[in-house]
Amino acid sequence: MNQSHISLNVHDLERSVAFYTVFMGSEPVKRKEDYAKFEMRDPNLNLALVPARTPVIGPGALSHLGVRVHNQKDLATWHDRVKAAGLMPEGESGVCCYALQDKFWLKDPDGVDWEVYTVIEDSEVKGGSQKCHDAACC
Repeated sequence: MNQSHISLNVHDLERSVAFYTVFMGSEPVKRKEDYAKFEMRDPNLNLALVPARTPVIGPGALSHLGVRVHNQKDLATWHDRVKAAGLMPEGESGVCCYALQDKFWLKDPDGVDWEVYTVIEDSEVKGGSQKCHDAACC
């Protein structure tokens, strides 16, 4: 089975585990004093959280991370789950990256932007809101 893998350095492991438990919709599959791993089947993702070895200021060179969901129903499910947990997703709709998209943005405890989106249809124009341009989402 192929699986995407992301490892994030985090400032506060406990706070990040709490955030990603809500965001991913499940508990970590492995949890140690200095490590947490989440595995999802849809999307197929292995996300590891490790305490930063040296002080890290902001999200570093990373622009953002994203999850493309199948449709608007799945997008609403993700949105409702994180909002019900007290997180503040920022919704957005429109053309971005040559596609008409519905999406929301959310920051993790270390300031990393997450984009959860669905593509409605392709577009001939690049488009993009200020948020999209700021995050260099294309």
